[in-house]
Amino acid sequence: MSRRARNLASSLLVCASVIAVPVAAQSPKPAAQTPVAQAPTAEPTRPETCSLASLPIPPTPAKTPGYTELDESTGLHVTGGIQQIDVKAYRLEVTGKVDHPLSITYDELRCMPRIEARPSLICPGFFTDVATWAGTPLKHLIGLAGPKVGATSVRLFGADKYSASLPLEDAMANGNFLAYEWEGKAVPRLHGFPLRAVFPQTEGNQWVKWLIRIEVY
Repeated sequence: MSRRARNLASSLLVCASVIAVPVAAQSPKPAAQTPVAQAPTAEPTRPETCSLASLPIPPTPAKTPGYTELDESTGLHVTGGIQQIDVKAYRLEVTGKVDHPLSITYDELRCMPRIEARPSLICPGFFTDVATWAGTPLKHLIGLAGPKVGATSVRLFGADKYSASLPLEDAMANGNFLAYEWEGKAVPRLHGFPLRAVFPQTEGNQWVKWLIRIEVY
């Protein structure tokens, strides 16, 4: 073979190796699977990645302060009679004009998206309390339930028979949440354990305590 022929053959081999690399590199790799959004179920399940640490429950004072009086053990004022709720049997029901009625355990609530805030709880003419609360956005829960067309309002029910309602649009405001945590501990029994509403843009009479049911209507 002549020198020119040998050089041409060598060049072809080099080009072939250069071309072969990109072709091999372009072979599709298994793509990372993106979680697919699924329709909410009637019974939400705890994410596999959720890890729960127990929340200590602040002790209840031996003598319960009177209505609107200060609970010195927490710095919160008292409104309503304490309710004894078994957290293991507890369920928050979301019912009414929804596509997917919910029945949610305490731990399932704690595994949902969490927000924390330090709003003022104002009962005009009586008191203003400031504390750090944390819990599940109400918007998230209502979204899981899926309000039906024509639903306009939300009513929250406490185990003490107290209830409060507000427009659905207001309930879905980003700052509203259902608190299971107060100052890094469980919500005190005297102030709503295991769950209470925290609505920073409304007066304290909307912050339903010992929350057991939400009705969309």
